Amino acid sequence: MSRIGKKPVAIPAGVTAKLDGQHIAVKGAKGELNFTAPDEVSVTIDGNVIHVNPHGQDKRSRAMWARRGRG
Repeated sequence: MSRIGKKPVAIPAGVTAKLDGQHIAVKGAKGELNFTAPDEVSVTIDGNVIHVNPHGQDKRSRAMWARRGRG
């Protein structure tokens, strides 16, 4: 089982991250990335760290939480 969801994502210096509901926009010197997180997870930005947590303990929520951002 992957443990990738348990690790917070650090935002490096010179990079900005904005959260609007489930939509995350990250912009840096080399470009911009946009991603819409599935409804089964919650995303929060705390200072220079992005946290992703499952909404529940059901199988789908935990699967979306442990994903590596595919699809």
